[in-house]
Amino acid sequence: MEVFITKAAKFFPNEPVSNDDMESYLGMVDGKPSKARRVVLRRNGIKQRYYALDKEGNVTHTNAQMCANAVRGLLDDHFTVDDIDVLACGTSSPEQILPSHGVMVHGELGGTKNTEVVSFAGSCCTGVDALKYAYMSVKLGMSKNAVAAASERTSAWMRASYFQKESEKLAQLENQPMLAFEKEFLRWMLSDGAMALLLQGKPNDSDISLRIDWIDITSFANTRETCMYCGGEKGEDGKLKGWAEFPGEEWLTESLFALKQDTRMLAENVVPLGVDFLLQLGEKYHFTPDDVDWFLPHLSSMFFKDKILEETKNRGFFFPEERWFLNLPKVGNVGSASAFAMVEELMYSGKLKKGQKILLMIPESARFSYCYCMLTVC
Repeated sequence: MEVFITKAAKFFPNEPVSNDDMESYLGMVDGKPSKARRVVLRRNGIKQRYYALDKEGNVTHTNAQMCANAVRGLLDDHFTVDDIDVLACGTSSPEQILPSHGVMVHGELGGTKNTEVVSFAGSCCTGVDALKYAYMSVKLGMSKNAVAAASERTSAWMRASYFQKESEKLAQLENQPMLAFEKEFLRWMLSDGAMALLLQGKPNDSDISLRIDWIDITSFANTRETCMYCGGEKGEDGKLKGWAEFPGEEWLTESLFALKQDTRMLAENVVPLGVDFLLQLGEKYHFTPDDVDWFLPHLSSMFFKDKILEETKNRGFFFPEERWFLNLPKVGNVGSASAFAMVEELMYSGKLKKGQKILLMIPESARFSYCYCMLTVC
């Protein structure tokens, strides 16, 4: 059975936040402007993003609420919440350890019918993990339809209050305390939002659909250390020590629940490994760049655009810039939802023609996982 994305929907909370206003929402650590902010923003190319916060730092939407709002964007008189056979959700920022994020979204949606719900935890690949589960469910005839949703509320981890205890500890040890760059870096990189895709076994009668040709995912964790992490600390031996091994009083003084990034590892590995996997898939599925009309790479930063162009050109698998489609500068890095955000915008842009091929690329730097997905416009 063929499987089609027949509808896409989005939900971004509140008004877009400009670069100059970020600290108005996230707050200042120790009451002082960040020295790292301008450095990070100058390189990442993001002009605005969304936060599920107001300017007082109060939460306006939970992750589950945003995700449910995106799913509601798929509903109409012909497809209601009670028609959903499978709900597959991915996020890197669930708001509790248990229950799972997916069932929290289901609870927000309400309705009268119980349904199959599955959750994927991790980082940027979790949205496409959910998409693959939804795809397989419909393709195998186990369900008539499935909704794949991805959402993030990373602003919850970026507020200044979560770094204040560590800053106070540093102030006792140093005359000019400064948070490590690995902890500052991601404060200025990430955005909130939610996306949802409806998958069915036949194309849309009244609008374009995207046939899912294949989805392929791999991990390089067998050969690479942890690069991006939260809820733990990385030792000099490269091993990650989880939060449960730390005394409770260190959870705040060490900012254990801040998102952290080993930027050296990121720069050295994320692009070459992604191209390694791309070349493998070219052989596996018998395609070349000439077969691809639209290339949609999830970039955490525009810094990596030239790196990908250079690496693919050097290795003979080059996608010209005119075939790229990106919306990172205006929606920000929404983690697991970023790929869906590009799909949704391109799907309704009026630029697509039947028969065109779309290749999605989703890298996940947590411990270097990658996903590629090929779609055909129908």
